Amino acid sequence: MEVLTASNSSIPKTPSVVTIGTFDGVHIGHQKIIKKLTKKASQENLISVVLTFFPHPRMVLQQNPNIELLNTISERKEILSALGLDFIYVKEFTKEFAELSAREFVKTILVDTLHAKHVIIGYDHQFGKNRSANIDDLKRFGIEFGFQVEEISAQDVEDVAVSSTKIRTALKSGDIKTANSFLGYDYYINGTVVRGKGFGKKMEFPTANIHVADAYKLIPKNGVYVVSSMYKGKLIYGMMNIGVNPTFDANKKTIEAHFFDFKENLYNQELKIIFLDRLRDEHKFDSVEALIAQLRQDQKNAQQIISALNA
Repeated sequence: MEVLTASNSSIPKTPSVVTIGTFDGVHIGHQKIIKKLTKKASQENLISVVLTFFPHPRMVLQQNPNIELLNTISERKEILSALGLDFIYVKEFTKEFAELSAREFVKTILVDTLHAKHVIIGYDHQFGKNRSANIDDLKRFGIEFGFQVEEISAQDVEDVAVSSTKIRTALKSGDIKTANSFLGYDYYINGTVVRGKGFGKKMEFPTANIHVADAYKLIPKNGVYVVSSMYKGKLIYGMMNIGVNPTFDANKKTIEAHFFDFKENLYNQELKIIFLDRLRDEHKFDSVEALIAQLRQDQKNAQQIISALNA
């Protein structure tokens, strides 16, 4: 599997089957479409290609600084790469690209760059300048340029559209289990461990403070979560607080992970933190001692959940 962009090279001049989308989350609905794509490629001796876009069109056209996505572009590539595709083509979405007419898009991207012989697309897919073209237009272009168009059923498209929304809603409400069930994998964030205020260490619950560089990455609702990570090839478990440390009258939102039975220095390390379950909301406690007592109970509860997951 190879990831290509307009800046490094084009797809080899081999006939391809292509599907198009932002694929935020690469969830079970997306996975169903990609499975159809790879099956078609295998049956017809074509290469399988996902055409996706970055930045997200709304980031460019609406200049929306508050957009929240389930995946960073690197995460999207990582998840797509595991699905048996031949190529992922990441097209930079710019205002200039958005000005392409539907015919220009089909000719320059689908035909000249991706050598499409088969395109799998949703019945409600719109494309071209001002999203003026639809699947009927694409079928006409297919006759003109020599590719077939396969329509994804309304039910499948609805699954794709609704699942992304439901996943975001679930994460914002702290419902990790629902989000993970729609994703088909456990939600995760990637970040760098940075120095914090040291509150956890003083309470004998040292934490790794995680800085997520991509501001558009959706962070789940504030609260305490059961998490895991890989460190030097070893699976480690812990609990993580997302919030503002109200007991210490702090007001800056932080993401802090405490790993069980773990002593190594993690500063400046890149970590992938995987969400397994949610324990509780963040609370302001009457004293540091009350918070410590709650943290001890949180650890017990987390370890019970981890034991059940590994049973």
